[in-house]
Amino acid sequence: MKRVLITGAAGFLGSHLCDKFLDNGFKVVGMDNFLTGSEDNISHLFGNSNFEFYHHDVTKFVHVPGEVDYILHFASPASPIDYLEMPIQTLKVGSLAPYNLLGLARVKKSRFIIASTSEVYGDPNVHPQKEDYWGNVNPIGPRGVYDEAKRFQEAITMGYHTFHGVNTGMVRIFNTYGPRMRLDDGRALPAFMSQALRGEDITVFGDGSQTRSFCYVADLVEGIYRLTMSDYHQPVNIGNPQEITIKEFAEEIVALTGSKSKVIYKDLPKDDPKVRQPDITRAKEILDWTPKVDRAEGLKLTLDYFQKKVK
Repeated sequence: MKRVLITGAAGFLGSHLCDKFLDNGFKVVGMDNFLTGSEDNISHLFGNSNFEFYHHDVTKFVHVPGEVDYILHFASPASPIDYLEMPIQTLKVGSLAPYNLLGLARVKKSRFIIASTSEVYGDPNVHPQKEDYWGNVNPIGPRGVYDEAKRFQEAITMGYHTFHGVNTGMVRIFNTYGPRMRLDDGRALPAFMSQALRGEDITVFGDGSQTRSFCYVADLVEGIYRLTMSDYHQPVNIGNPQEITIKEFAEEIVALTGSKSKVIYKDLPKDDPKVRQPDITRAKEILDWTPKVDRAEGLKLTLDYFQKKVK
């Protein structure tokens, strides 16, 4: 059986990746320090003989005994609330952690995949965003700690690929949603859905004309799995290109929940991107991947989870 190390294993995406690799016959080593992850997300795996877990901070030296065929680095605060509250930890997990893990990948001869992000494009001047666009990022703005950590992560990964021959891959993740998101993580979907279910006002920042593209987690995980199994080393956008304004998205959530919540508007945070939509041509051509779950279906699946969490 092949063996995979997944950092950030107790997080939203990391826990779904653990499930995916176990379902596909892998031994999974999960690693997390629970800074933003939750043991609840992986508690169902603790009885699985093919799953082992290390409570560890990956910004410190990482050692895993035995063979490791794949390493997926998915540890990081990933919402504006998190990385504004934990700027130093965010920078360290995007710099010291990949340094540690790429060293491990070099020794173990592992394929190494980093979780990059659409935030490397910043507030883009190109729309939709293609992988060859270098981005429009403010390195000293409030979002810079996350954006630049991810951009550095890509740079060091390419450095190890070029100079040490490490087998690497990079996934640029666009807005993703689904079960196991935290209600309080500050991103649009959990904020809107939890507010609607509690009958509170729905808070939209700016005038709501900014756009996002939301991908259901099962589709995203499938794309990441295909990239891991490939030998492609350039960045690949994984996301759903179906674009919607934040105002329309808030209205969809109100309608779906049957809530009487009103949509209210507050000032747009500094450097908040005005548009966000992936060009997934590369994923289609290299990975034969396209998203399958439309937003209406995905939101219903997510609502079931949030209803239980709000109760």
